[in-house]
Amino acid sequence: MTATATRDVAATAAQVRDLHEAGADVVRIAVDSTADARAVVDIAAETDANLSVDLQENYRLAEIVAPHVAKLRYNPGHLYHHEREKPWADKVRGIVDQAAAHDCAVRIGVNCGSVDPDKLDRYPQDDSISPMLDSAWEHCELLDSLDFTNYCVSLKDSDPQKVIDVNKQFAERRPDIPLHLGVTEAGLPPDGVIKTRIAFEQLVSQGLGDTIRVSLTVPNDRKSEEIEAGRQILADIAAGRVRTVVDYGLDTLNIISCPSCSRVENEAFVELAQQVKEMTAYASEHALTIAVMGCRVNGPGETDDADLGLWCAPNFVNLKKGEDSLGAFAYDEILGRLKKELDLLIAERTTTS
Repeated sequence: MTATATRDVAATAAQVRDLHEAGADVVRIAVDSTADARAVVDIAAETDANLSVDLQENYRLAEIVAPHVAKLRYNPGHLYHHEREKPWADKVRGIVDQAAAHDCAVRIGVNCGSVDPDKLDRYPQDDSISPMLDSAWEHCELLDSLDFTNYCVSLKDSDPQKVIDVNKQFAERRPDIPLHLGVTEAGLPPDGVIKTRIAFEQLVSQGLGDTIRVSLTVPNDRKSEEIEAGRQILADIAAGRVRTVVDYGLDTLNIISCPSCSRVENEAFVELAQQVKEMTAYASEHALTIAVMGCRVNGPGETDDADLGLWCAPNFVNLKKGEDSLGAFAYDEILGRLKKELDLLIAERTTTS
């Protein structure tokens, strides 16, 4: 996935070429506006790579990009943000119509932190898998009813064990549908590679998965590391070098962070994620989760399940404790406030235990 601003045609086209040359079979670009979508048209003219466009919150952008790309990706949970009064099924029909007219594939991208809100209300708060499955199955049934078969599904979480569980359950019911695998917000290397390896080894080695993505929090000039990691994992699986038991060490500190992408509004996010990892090393033996998110799209929702969450705006960082906001802080003061909250949590857990 490209991490440059999509509207910067030269920079994004260059990154597409770099990723393609590194071995990426599909390169994903996010669009968040008409200007982004029009930029994709220019970018597509400069590359032979297979482009997948993430439609974000505006399904109508499919009309602009579909004639020029190989795949359209949409998130069921994001269909509610644009034209709120319009039924989500009508929006999906609009995407499918464009895909069918221009021979595009479609990916139904279900993420743990942005699930269809209607599905979330049906299950206990600690059940994150069932809402994802319900949403995926419902959208598959709609595409099937439209006689559109050129689609795949992804079900992603930041917890590799949940990625394993949700994909296995989906495949049991719909073995006919191709699966795109990934651990979302896997974080910084090497931890992010390890999390992804655990999920891929357990799924791909059992014949599940048709495309993969490795999501790492790295600077723009290191995005090719995602391709290298993915290909190495696949090579190890093919050679039989796989784990037989999933053991991610859930009794230790878990730092999740999203991959850098074109939605990131301040590249300081990547450095901040590294600083968080270094600063919190002293708490490594405590079973707490800290999430560092780089944009307003995933940030608010995908930090809800973390003990402490940071989501980054252009000039400040929002700090959360679970679903509760603790305020917005400048980049140069957020680490101090995060440490204070982390120490309080550790003290609370120690007292309780």
